[in-house]
Amino acid sequence: MFAAIEDLFPVEGTALEIASGRGKLSVWLGLRGLDVFGVDVSPVAIEFARDLAQRSGAADQCRFEVWDLDEGLPPGPPMDLVVCNMYREPRLDRELIERLAPGGLLAIASLSEVGGEPGRFHARPGELREAFGELEILADHEGDGVAWFLGRISS
Repeated sequence: MFAAIEDLFPVEGTALEIASGRGKLSVWLGLRGLDVFGVDVSPVAIEFARDLAQRSGAADQCRFEVWDLDEGLPPGPPMDLVVCNMYREPRLDRELIERLAPGGLLAIASLSEVGGEPGRFHARPGELREAFGELEILADHEGDGVAWFLGRISS
């Protein structure tokens, strides 16, 4: 989802991936040089993510844990990058922003009603800009049933 703007992503520091699934994005970030903490509710997905990190040579950069996001974000320090790819839960919006270190980036992508179907976990038109508008907007897009947003918190 973020391939067109990958040059805006950091190559050092810390990252938190929300709903990391099988870990593909976390491993990519780890191979770029970030120390990544990925969380997902599925123990099966977390095992796949750990295996992928090991096979890819990113096991030292990536740590994965089972975490139920209905409980909010896992505790931890501020992060240089918080990323959430294809998971949308507006109740976490404030926590996502608060988890950013000064100058940190938030990257979020979701299914969207713009060019797509309405649904519980689909962003409505303008929702990501509205939710994260206090951040400096570096890039965003809505259309073809997806919405994504990349923003930076002030230093």
